[in-house]
Amino acid sequence: MAGILDVATIEFSEKGLSGARIDEIAAATRTSKRMIYYYFGSKEGLYLAVLEESYRRMRQIEGQLHLEDLAPEEALRTLVGFTFDHHAGNPAYIRLVMSENMERGSYLAQSKIIQELNVPAIKAIRLLYERGIASGAFRRGLDAIDIHASISALTFFNVSNQHTFGLIFKRDTQTPEAVATRRANVIDMVLRYVRK
Repeated sequence: MAGILDVATIEFSEKGLSGARIDEIAAATRTSKRMIYYYFGSKEGLYLAVLEESYRRMRQIEGQLHLEDLAPEEALRTLVGFTFDHHAGNPAYIRLVMSENMERGSYLAQSKIIQELNVPAIKAIRLLYERGIASGAFRRGLDAIDIHASISALTFFNVSNQHTFGLIFKRDTQTPEAVATRRANVIDMVLRYVRK
């Protein structure tokens, strides 16, 4: 089943829900359409399973960062760097999220586990932030979900808009030097936002 999800991730991320074809997923996984429908119920069911698995994978890796073992600033630096690297290394994930936003979140709204998958991420940021306040490093009055949104926005854009941004400004944003500079700047922006 993992092989089906991997192939479907590529298919849905490249073509969106409406353009993806179960025939192509079945052929690439050497299975049958009937077997895919048996496990996932429908094309939309497979799409939702792909979305959930994409979020689950990210949150699973994120949970292995052991942020609680690091000083607050180092923990935040680690989290932002991880998020940046995850997004840069997983453009299919970014395209899936963009596709689901084009669907106005209607499939994730049907998920019974999506909120549960994301609770640990917000809890980790909340605990990290509270430790930062207690140590005197972070300012008061910020919201963990807003911090998460800021990290997501700054790291997501580099992948989602790389083609249009590079074209408009005649800049290759994907050279190793450009990526390293952008990564450092994003980490710095988030840290400056929360610092006292």
